[in-house]
Amino acid sequence: MSNRNKKGISDIPFSVLDLAPLVEGGTASDSFKNTLDLAQHTEKWGYNRYWLAEHHNMPGIASSATSVVIGYVAGGTSKIRVGSGGIMLPNHAPLVIAEQFGTLESMYPGRIDLGLGRAPGTDQLTAHALRRELSMSGDEFPMQLDELRTYLNPEMADGNMKVRAIPGEGLKIPIWLLGSSGFSARLAGRLGLPFAFASHFSPENTLPALELYRNTFTPSEVLDEPYAMVGANVVAADTDEEAELLATSLQQQFLNLIRGTPTPLKPPVESMEGLWSPFEKATIDKQLRTTFVGNPETVKEKLQSFLDETQADEIIINSQIYDHQARLRSFELLSGVLKKN
Repeated sequence: MSNRNKKGISDIPFSVLDLAPLVEGGTASDSFKNTLDLAQHTEKWGYNRYWLAEHHNMPGIASSATSVVIGYVAGGTSKIRVGSGGIMLPNHAPLVIAEQFGTLESMYPGRIDLGLGRAPGTDQLTAHALRRELSMSGDEFPMQLDELRTYLNPEMADGNMKVRAIPGEGLKIPIWLLGSSGFSARLAGRLGLPFAFASHFSPENTLPALELYRNTFTPSEVLDEPYAMVGANVVAADTDEEAELLATSLQQQFLNLIRGTPTPLKPPVESMEGLWSPFEKATIDKQLRTTFVGNPETVKEKLQSFLDETQADEIIINSQIYDHQARLRSFELLSGVLKKN
């Protein structure tokens, strides 16, 4: 890589991905108060956008009614962009999402992002409860996306629109495609839309998906050139030892996920030894390869290597930390190294 192309971490925007964690011993009400508090702090610290993710039937994630939480966060902040990372479109009628995000954009003009995914964000039984029938799958995602975009921009329609999204129609709400594989990368490239890749839990597919997106990119009225955001888990603390302790909550969360027994976010433990088998440890280490844990300088070095590897245009940070004050501190320390670089 030539120096001409080398980007430093202070050269690109950093954003926040919040799953509104439900912690052991806490309530959803606590989670939402913490989410708003984190959003207000990260706005002050200069983060670019604050995204919330749709998950269902997950004891550790409170952001299932994603549009409602976006409105809560946008109402309690003033300038940070707020959006979905993402809305799982197969769970919804496109008209409903057009109306919900049209409402949000009308309330908070110029601040709302609509990130869309094609996975259910849950298990098949819960997907059935959400959709009532499962004839719609991720394979219909391009058709659903087209329908949604047409509600927002009726000029895309073949004829007169008999059904209109009000509010929603005519609003310039940025649509992002989210992915953890190549499907959405190719679709985002073909449509000339911004693309966000879930490298925070699918690290092995990151570079192939980014290459696919950039190689298939076609300029559009939205973008002249590709714009790729990548996800990373960050746990920063004043010392490496403290950060490694805090990161055991994330490791326990993934351990319970791969065992099929999801739980609220657990407090840190002194050691994971004895909690996981060697195979489970290897599986989780592989899945959490894009997880950067340590003091500010350690995290800065790891993030710069990640940026060198991906050449991302933006990085979005997920921090599953049990203690809210420690979570705030992690984002504060990270904002400090981003400015100093």
